[in-house]
Amino acid sequence: MTVKVFIDGEAGTTGLIIRDYLAARRDLELVSIPERDRKDPEARRDRLNSADVVILCLPDAAAVEAVGMVENPRVRIIDASTAHRTATGWAYGFPEMAPGQRQLIREAKRVANPGCWPTGVIALLRPLIASGLLPQNAYVSVHGVSGYTGGGRSMITEFEDASAPDYTRAVFRTYATGLKHKHLPEMRVHTGLAHAPVFAPAVGRYDRGMIVEIPLHLAMMASGTTVAAIHAALSAAYRDEPFIEVVSLEACAATPTLDPEAVKGSNTLRLHVFGSDDIGQVRLAAVLDNLGKGAAGAAVQNLNILMGIEEAAGLR
Repeated sequence: MTVKVFIDGEAGTTGLIIRDYLAARRDLELVSIPERDRKDPEARRDRLNSADVVILCLPDAAAVEAVGMVENPRVRIIDASTAHRTATGWAYGFPEMAPGQRQLIREAKRVANPGCWPTGVIALLRPLIASGLLPQNAYVSVHGVSGYTGGGRSMITEFEDASAPDYTRAVFRTYATGLKHKHLPEMRVHTGLAHAPVFAPAVGRYDRGMIVEIPLHLAMMASGTTVAAIHAALSAAYRDEPFIEVVSLEACAATPTLDPEAVKGSNTLRLHVFGSDDIGQVRLAAVLDNLGKGAAGAAVQNLNILMGIEEAAGLR
């Protein structure tokens, strides 16, 4: 049976990439709204209720509105916005996050696609908390850099359109200095932390790819925790995962620097453990494509799981 998929918001950054991933698939039928009908609410309602799977690539308020328009109980929804990532009744769409998470997604009617920054944070911290190496009440900080596509259409315009009034020539800049970033609840809930981390993100003058980094003191972890124990916990958590690579300690020791574009264009999430037992410190780092595993790739992976299709179909 061919699965009918409607991408609501297909003209946006994430929607375009999802459509690109799905365009060559023979097991799916992509449905669209003609340009002339884009502002017709009934045309949109028809597509929302006639698809097998709807993927929402919309701002939060518009995503909530779209969910409210779905009346057909057979329609399954993947929401790429922030609106439902900690909402009751929604499965969190990070299948590698925990044992049984794939099954929750497979059986769900509503799936909330993870954010790009939280994907790195959860991947690095949740196994350490689950294994007892990192206390739930630990106070942690997260920083890193993302390509400007992570900020959506407005930030893309800032970096690409020299005629725009807010165009910037900055090669690197921090943001979210008010410490109230919308990803924080998602990070806290799905890592298992009791306290939201201090989040210090930055954006660079390149389009896509990111590094998410979490520095830790071994003294704040369970007694006797070593760099090798941290690496072992991550390796055990993701041993059989096709899209998550835990770089060996030997390779990490031989890596003097990381490139945020290292896995650009793929659904790969690459994890590193840099540390020293003598110094008593560790730097955890995740490298991913903010529009791959951090957005569009994750949505396609969740679509495949929902429909019982081979999980890597259409991904690279």
